[in-house]
Amino acid sequence: MRFMLILSDLMIPIVLVYILFYGYSKKIDVYDSFINGAEEGFKTVFKIAPTLIGLMVAVGVLRASGALDMLSNLISPISEKVGYPTEAVPLTFMRLISSSASTGILLDIFKTYGVDSFLGNFVSVMMSSTETVFYTMSVYFMAVNITKTRYTLAGALISNFAGVIASLWISRILWG
Repeated sequence: MRFMLILSDLMIPIVLVYILFYGYSKKIDVYDSFINGAEEGFKTVFKIAPTLIGLMVAVGVLRASGALDMLSNLISPISEKVGYPTEAVPLTFMRLISSSASTGILLDIFKTYGVDSFLGNFVSVMMSSTETVFYTMSVYFMAVNITKTRYTLAGALISNFAGVIASLWISRILWG
């Protein structure tokens, strides 16, 4: 076990040294390659900044306006009938848009119900089983100039829904 801890501490330095030696063995100017990559990274950041700002503003409006609570109240009769915890509905929707906003909702659930409650366990599993679909699509597709998304959104939403259902099912089995 101690060997694994030492290896995990050394993994990043080992990879960096390997990259340097590999680059030098292939006669590649590693420093110039790094600078060119960093320059491209900055260009990408400036290119996707408007999308990120738009998403942050949309999340702020959703939370501050109470629209998320209204949507949750609208859906709560259905969620209660199917056995889905009503308290998790806002998190389920926000998780599609923003990881940081959904983490804020997650922390609110932890404060209210506790981390060891069924709801706390369920939302923890759900957070690790789902993705921020709209954020991911907008940022990555914008970065590589993809305009025709075909079935990406439908596939991502279906897989996200499957992750939520699987999280609930697993949580019911483990923490009943």
